[in-house]
Amino acid sequence: MSRLIHVDSTGAQRQRWRRTIAEALNRLMAKRDLDDDAKDLAALIVFALREISAGVEQSASVWDKRHYYIKADQLRMEWEWAGRTAQRMTNLIRVDDWVRLPVVLADLAPRFADVNVSKLTRSEELWRGAHQRLRAEPKPAPSTPSAQR
Repeated sequence: MSRLIHVDSTGAQRQRWRRTIAEALNRLMAKRDLDDDAKDLAALIVFALREISAGVEQSASVWDKRHYYIKADQLRMEWEWAGRTAQRMTNLIRVDDWVRLPVVLADLAPRFADVNVSKLTRSEELWRGAHQRLRAEPKPAPSTPSAQR
């Protein structure tokens, strides 16, 4: 029996999401004004970062099941910024703090410098309405410190 090769592995999915984010950053940097399209692109980046983070956790859990704990932890540490950045951007978008978003995007851009975007291949349908979908998500319940209980 031959070895199975997963064409759509989490690593391949992660690379596709990285390409999507790189293109979205490219488009955002070219914009002069904050319009609905820019808000949708920012929300798309949040969704893509969440997908990356979920994929990393899925891959790491597979390594954990095989008792490769160090490898799983290294993978989580290498990509922990994705979930943190997604949460930070989500918070800024939800309170309409668009002034601070360019700072977060500027911190994010070097992580995608290795992605060569010579041609924009992502369709506008990918991000159209993403801002509304993000705003429509239920807000997480605030956590209460144990000292206040």
